[in-house]
Amino acid sequence: MKKLKNENELVKKAIDEGVKYGESRGVVEFEATDSANDKLLYIYRLLVHDKVIQPIPEDQVSQKAVRHKLAIWASKLK
Repeated sequence: MKKLKNENELVKKAIDEGVKYGESRGVVEFEATDSANDKLLYIYRLLVHDKVIQPIPEDQVSQKAVRHKLAIWASKLK
């Protein structure tokens, strides 16, 4: 897994867009006290459930892998 050049910026964008996506669907309301890691994992699971992104094999799901997967997803958004 090769790190993207601006992966940290893309992760922030993925959190912003993922929160908007989840709240627009009416399935979640994120609190200010929710950690970024919790948000990332929830957004990842929601996008996989909605078949927006391909899932990572369950035995390979880690914080690093989820961050990378969502950064790739965010890079493809307009």
